[in-house]
Amino acid sequence: MADAKQMWQMSEKGGFIAALDQSGGSTPGALRLYGIADSDYSGDEEMFRLMHEMRVRIMTAPSFSGDKVIGAILFEKTMDGEAKGKPVPSYLWEDRGVVPFLKVDKGLAAEENGVQVMKPMPDLDALLARAVKKGIFGTKMRSVIANADPVGIAAVVKQQFEVGRQILGHGLIPIIEPEVSIKSPTKQEAEAILRDEIVKELDALPEGVRVILKLTIPTVADFYAPLVAHKAVIRVVALSGGYTRADACEKLSHNHGMIASFSRALTEDLRVSMSDAEFDQSLAATIDQIYAGSVTKV
Repeated sequence: MADAKQMWQMSEKGGFIAALDQSGGSTPGALRLYGIADSDYSGDEEMFRLMHEMRVRIMTAPSFSGDKVIGAILFEKTMDGEAKGKPVPSYLWEDRGVVPFLKVDKGLAAEENGVQVMKPMPDLDALLARAVKKGIFGTKMRSVIANADPVGIAAVVKQQFEVGRQILGHGLIPIIEPEVSIKSPTKQEAEAILRDEIVKELDALPEGVRVILKLTIPTVADFYAPLVAHKAVIRVVALSGGYTRADACEKLSHNHGMIASFSRALTEDLRVSMSDAEFDQSLAATIDQIYAGSVTKV
């Protein structure tokens, strides 16, 4: 059963979700952006140690708090790590007032019918059981839609909700994330198909069951308003999808009821060479900008 205070925060409180969940494939790029070159480390273990240090620096910065950051999505290794001597999920909620989520997907399958579904997750139940023990509130899993193929999009949404029901069975709240690529030549058409498929799945959920949706900022402002208003939806959050932070925040500001859940756009100005004061000043400015783009009301 989801924690009532955390559920209220995710349902009602203003703010946004920080996506701190870069995994194996995206970690080198995130480190390069931070100012750590590939030649500065060797092997996955050292790479993930450096990434964990960066994430802990973000989470422990004075500006990173539940005042404006209502949730944070973690990579599995981050969930298992510590911040200031405490398990990261406990530190986030107890010390910072930030609701912890866990990225659970294992990456994307090869493209078929214009989409990439998630790879199989045979150990998901064990991971979810571990997440519950660590105080995780919910999960996130990503698929990608490259073209407006009805068969492909239906497959993505079906898989997302099937796994979502498995997650709900553990008392966790799933973030359903069928990302439409911002580079798609048929982005607007894909969004129309996607919205209809999501509504079908939402309508089929049992009474009282609710999920979070994480979607690419739509081409047409407020296109996802019916999803924002759906009784089975806790929140609709927006991924930055490769837009710069300025572009993502500007586009998001026209979509009432959607809030940000940014990854690269959150960290794009942070550098390992900054002093702690410079780091927090930069992070605070970023948080304020993303928060401002997330405050439109329904």
